[in-house]
Amino acid sequence: MPVLQTQGFAALVESSAAAVQGAAAKAIDLSVGSVARALVESVAGVAVWLQSLALQIASATRLATSVGTDVDSFGADFGFSRLPAYAATGTVTFSRFTATQQGFIPAASASGVLPSGQTEWSGGALVQTADGAQQFRVIPDVGQSAYSATLGGYVIPAGTASCAATVQAVKAGASGNVAAAAMSTLVGALAFVDTVTNGAAFQTGADPETDDAFKARFSAWVASLGRATPLAVAEAVADLKPGATALVVENQTPSGAQQIGYFYAIVDDGSGSPNATFLAAAGAAIDRVRPAGVQFAVIAPTRLVANISASVTSAPGYLHAAVVQAVSQAIRLYVNSLKLGQTLPVSRIAQLAFDATPGVVNITGVTLNGSATDLWAGSQTVIRVGAITLT
Repeated sequence: MPVLQTQGFAALVESSAAAVQGAAAKAIDLSVGSVARALVESVAGVAVWLQSLALQIASATRLATSVGTDVDSFGADFGFSRLPAYAATGTVTFSRFTATQQGFIPAASASGVLPSGQTEWSGGALVQTADGAQQFRVIPDVGQSAYSATLGGYVIPAGTASCAATVQAVKAGASGNVAAAAMSTLVGALAFVDTVTNGAAFQTGADPETDDAFKARFSAWVASLGRATPLAVAEAVADLKPGATALVVENQTPSGAQQIGYFYAIVDDGSGSPNATFLAAAGAAIDRVRPAGVQFAVIAPTRLVANISASVTSAPGYLHAAVVQAVSQAIRLYVNSLKLGQTLPVSRIAQLAFDATPGVVNITGVTLNGSATDLWAGSQTVIRVGAITLT
């Protein structure tokens, strides 16, 4: 895009006055307050406004300088759209204190399709975090042994103390990625069911694609058009949901054996543990861009759990528990955002702590899986947070 040569109000008035006086041999009074000066200043004001319009048009019609809805409208000209928010899903455990009667947890029924392509649900039992900030709806899952398609819910037989069920965040987005044991409240009574908890953190939720991510994906998409390249394969997977990534290994099987005309893709949905549904979707997306006659496989990454420990010193006037919570949240968000093959430096933990809150005076004794050294990830490995112990 050509650079627009603009001038400020004062410069426009000065150059206009010089031009008028030069043409009239300085016979016209252009001193401040004169009629001629007022006319020149009014024209200069309009010129500044027109310049601003030109700059806005240039910004909105060029992807690199567009923001918000202008990014969307630019991509729409190419049939390219922003990836929508993705609702977190995961497993919770319903338990009760007395197991003499059969318990039942109703599951939701399908009511539509979300922009992300996920099923939209209505009805069913609701559970929420201890602070009530995030609610989750119990959804059908034939993969759970307690689920009964006939009854439309999960059954806890008499004599059994608990059962596992699948839930989906009511509100799509990364806010549904709650920590392990964050779920603790039933929304409404359930007969012969007393408690609920999530044994593992939820990590599949994702916010709508940011402007920067959209621009990067658009560039990769343009570069991959009409080409059956590793970039095209990676882009096909990236289009599935925010945070999805793929690493392509050519002429080699997953076991390490050489095989010409074959490749495999390690794909991740952002959680580090993509489920069978995502792996199948990635395989279908890759199949649309692969060369004819070339075989491939799709595999999940190796998940390396990072158990993090450190000692935090709080500043006077700050509640230590609040400081620890802020630091823990910052660490969790960063580690769970690492891509395939990215290493977790031990020094990064201290940086995250200081950036999380001004209430941190010092952080010492940082260890990753019991060692004060960096946690290295191979090309097929993704690091995800495990236990965070801050004292």
